[in-house]
Formats: sequence, C-alpha cells, structure tokens
Amino acid sequence: MALPLGLPLGPALAATPGLEFGELYGKVSVLGLEFSDKVKALAGQAVTMRGFMAPPLKAEARFFVLTEIPMALCPFCSSDADWPDNIVVVYLDHRQTFVQANARIEVRGRLEVGSWTDPETGFVSLLRLRGAEFRSD
Repeated sequence: MALPLGLPLGPALAATPGLEFGELYGKVSVLGLEFSDKVKALAGQAVTMRGFMAPPLKAEARFFVLTEIPMALCPFCSSDADWPDNIVVVYLDHRQTFVQANARIEVRGRLEVGSWTDPETGFVSLLRLRGAEFRSD
C-alpha cells in the first residue's frame, strides 16, 4: 500500500539502511558488473532506496522497476549481461496502483543479490527488493 505524500516515516522505515544507485556496483570488468562491498554486506537485509518507477507492464502488478532517473520505457532485459547499472526490480507484497514515472518514490524491501529469472515474466535481474512497499517521496 502506498503511503500518502507528506506522512512521516515510521521508526522501522527510518532505521532501515539506505542504498544509493551509485553504491550498487564496485566496478565493471570484462566479466560484467561486480557488486559493491556495501551491497554484499546488505544482501538479505531490509534497505530503503529512492528513485523513479519505470512504466509497468500493467496498471496493477506485483512488481516494477526502480530507476535512478525517470524513464519513458521500462528497461526490460533479456539477460543479466544486458543489465543496466541504475535499476533494481521491486517485488511488492500486495498489488497496488503505481505512480507516474516522473514522481520520485522511496521503497523499502529485502535486498536480493545475484542473477535470477522471474518464471512468470522471463525478466532477468541482478538486484531485487522483495516484500517491498513504497511511498511518494
């Protein structure tokens, strides 16, 4: 469920470590993107991130792509080699209506690290937030 704009964060959300897009990867090598030490340390833990919701496939779904900058199209990838370094897939606990792509949001969820293919959509991701919730920033 999205929280209305202007509501203060609860103690649990406020105490959750923040993760910035610039902190996701340590370096890019011939083998691809390498996760940063911070991402490795936070794997499996609840984190908060701020960004923009890429346009979803459907008006209501249980996941979306969080991007560093507003995007007109959803950046779906065919393999983890195509994965951009400034997106994270967000899986929600409950379906909810999404916000406009140019509205900044804050997301809280459990960080999953590593290549994974969604069996329903075939979408490949390197980083995910699970059990997530979001609110307008």
